[in-house]
Amino acid sequence: IDEAVDLWQAHGFDEKITFHNWKWRLLRAGHIPGAAMVNIETPTHRILFTGDFDTRDSGLVNGAEPVKCDILFIEGTYGGRSHPPKQHEQQRFLDRVTEVVGRGGTCLVPAFANGRTQDVLILLHKSGLNLNVHIDGMGKFLAKLYLEHPEYLRSSDDLEAALAWAKKVSSKSDRKKALDADVIITTSGMLDGGPSIWYVNRLRDNPENAILLTGYQARGSGGKKLLDQGKLPIFGTDTPIDLEVDQFTFSTHSGHDEILNFAQQCEAKHVVIYHADPVQARPPLVVALEAQGHTVHCPINGESYTIVD
Repeated sequence: IDEAVDLWQAHGFDEKITFHNWKWRLLRAGHIPGAAMVNIETPTHRILFTGDFDTRDSGLVNGAEPVKCDILFIEGTYGGRSHPPKQHEQQRFLDRVTEVVGRGGTCLVPAFANGRTQDVLILLHKSGLNLNVHIDGMGKFLAKLYLEHPEYLRSSDDLEAALAWAKKVSSKSDRKKALDADVIITTSGMLDGGPSIWYVNRLRDNPENAILLTGYQARGSGGKKLLDQGKLPIFGTDTPIDLEVDQFTFSTHSGHDEILNFAQQCEAKHVVIYHADPVQARPPLVVALEAQGHTVHCPINGESYTIVD
């Protein structure tokens, strides 16, 4: 890793980079802090690679903005699926927290370390609810790292205030104290390891507690098994978890509607879709993009495209 890092050339957002007769710029992609789109101008073409992107603002970052281009390479992760309105989903989450805490329970919130932990923490802090919130896992370290680079954040003040407000778990004794918290935010977001498994095992015997999932649960993950079967692998044994489990759509990938609007505002003649499920996501996205007048391409792994001057 150190050898690879030594070969990197770091560039900031909007910095003009020239390579031969091509001009490059890195643009904010939304998604998570530091996520970048790549804008390339050749003598004859304007090209944009979105990478993972989200046009909606989050607690951490501002959303991606469209750029006029001839060729748009765009992720299609949520092709065919539209996100619920963000404010509605956030309020549903806060209402659920209020309900569980009001009956004397603890909300366990498994969250991805990179982005989701901090977004949830900011949401809870800015809600004004009187809550005892503990944060555990890698997310608290990434929050501190983000604060060292405030230029990548929508508001470093919001994150700093939220982090100071929450109690940080840093020892075994802290972890035991967290069991009495109103809300515990911890990794891993898919319940595949980290402190979250320890907390589930300790909280599962009290039916007043609840597990609030805040992210995608991949096939084969602990979180997916919990949703489908009501069980979770704990110390190698599939264990029944008799707690209320709810899932919230806090994705920071653009949904179907955002993808279409972005492509339209980019005025791209050609759209190349990648990172899209070939059965569920790609077909509806192709149909919708073609209806907007784009020429759509869906490469497979290993396939090459030649951009002709």
